Formats: sequence, structure tokens, C-alpha cells
Amino acid sequence: MVIGDNIIQAAKLAKRLPFARKPADLSQVRGQEYAEVYVTEIKELTTAEFDDFASSLLVSRDWLRGKGGGRLGSYFCIEVIAPGRPTLYVNPEGSDYARYVACID
Repeated sequence: MVIGDNIIQAAKLAKRLPFARKPADLSQVRGQEYAEVYVTEIKELTTAEFDDFASSLLVSRDWLRGKGGGRLGSYFCIEVIAPGRPTLYVNPEGSDYARYVACID
């Protein structure tokens, strides 16, 4: 995929997902805005790391900084995975926290 002068490697998910804007934690990830998802990176966490992340989504994370974005109803997301946990799709919109989040159990 080409965005401006940049070439981005991304895998498109088969279905649109509902995203929550600025959820504080996983319990608030009930999106109303559906968007196409392009996965640009996969972030593997331990269960403890995932639980820490999911309980404080608005906290700054170095691994989110400067990533994400979107265009025309599409989000460029980091897929966040951990054993025994739901899969999260995070679009920080260039920031360093989970600004938009969708969840698949």
C-alpha cells in the first residue's frame, strides 16, 4: 500500500470492526464506528503485559508512538496478541496511547 511517499506493508482483515475512541480500559471497548482494518504490525505480549495494557489503554507506550493512522474509513492498526486473551486492534493515530481500539474474542 502506498500512502503519500511511503510504502506500507499491511494485511487487510476480511471484515470491518467496531472501534472505540479513547477507551480507558478493555471494558470500554464497545465501538460504534466501523472501519476497515489494515494490520501493519503484530505486537506479542505476555499475559501479564497484556493485562497491564488492557487495564490502562490511555497510558503512553513507546511501542505505539508514531504509528497508526487511517484514510477513507480505514485504520492502520497494530494487532496486539497474548496467550488466552482477546485480540486487540489498536490505532494510535500517531500518538503513543491506544486512541482507537477494537477487540475480537
